[in-house]
Amino acid sequence: MSFTWGPATGVGSMPGDDAREAAKTVTGSFEDFPFLPELPARGPGADMIGRTAGMLVELYARVEPSGWRIGDRPGRDTKRARSWLGEDLDALEEFTQGFEGPLKVQAVGPWTLAAALELRGGEAALSDLGACRDLAGSLAEGLRTHLDEVRRRVPGAQIVLQLDEPSLIAVLRGQVRSASGYRTHRAVDRQRVEATLRDVVGVHTDGPVVVHSCAPDVPFALLRRAGAAAISFDFSLLTERDDDAIGEAVEGGTRLFAGVVPGTDGPLSDPAGSVMGVRTLWRRLGLHPGLLAEAVTVTPTCGLAGASPEYARRALAHCARAARSLADNPE
Repeated sequence: MSFTWGPATGVGSMPGDDAREAAKTVTGSFEDFPFLPELPARGPGADMIGRTAGMLVELYARVEPSGWRIGDRPGRDTKRARSWLGEDLDALEEFTQGFEGPLKVQAVGPWTLAAALELRGGEAALSDLGACRDLAGSLAEGLRTHLDEVRRRVPGAQIVLQLDEPSLIAVLRGQVRSASGYRTHRAVDRQRVEATLRDVVGVHTDGPVVVHSCAPDVPFALLRRAGAAAISFDFSLLTERDDDAIGEAVEGGTRLFAGVVPGTDGPLSDPAGSVMGVRTLWRRLGLHPGLLAEAVTVTPTCGLAGASPEYARRALAHCARAARSLADNPE
């Protein structure tokens, strides 16, 4: 299957609570690689965890004072999450009439979901490997349905599925806190983590999957083995320790979603300056400059939910200009 990635896109979340305004901004900023915006400012169910919990099949979650908890039946919170997702899809459909090309949708990956969702007793699903397995299976079914719905609404799109895994490193290192906060959950075996990710990645059979993590020490090799076609990360958190893994990823055909534009309000450097670090990394790795535009998609460092609407618009436009600079002047 031939697939053409876009040069720049967003991570997922946007400020505000107006789905039409967000869809208009995103499709206007990234004509060749839009994404489905998430608007967590609307409240529980529009947040990253609640939105994905609303996609689950035969598992339901409700909001408790401590966070999202798995329950027996769909309640008000599930209905609200599904309603907002429907509203977002309506808006995206309106602004992508006749669109053909890559379109990205996001959901929380199985391990960050297991670290965030509570079982009935209040402990994270991560504490019970059987619960983790059920959760991953339910997520896989829910994603199938969601992807079918996006295909129906935007028939010309080549859908890219992004799995958000900000807690993945904490899961691998045994750093996820228990409900009491006095201890941490045991580290999950790397092979189990990889196998579960592979199962969920495998749901998207007719398009690529990108895994996003804005935490340090992204496990590039593990994600590639799990089937990720692209890896999305905060470029400012890279260290030279990551060089080998990144060099291998690029040479193996894995695309890099380089988060180089700050996700919260602040001054923006010139577009060429924003991707200076990417060029420097390329030189350090001895990679061919001509590969840059073929291997890198420019994004903000993380979601833009914490930014002002005006800054979010500027940041997205800045990503598009920085990507052009990378393509025009790879040296």
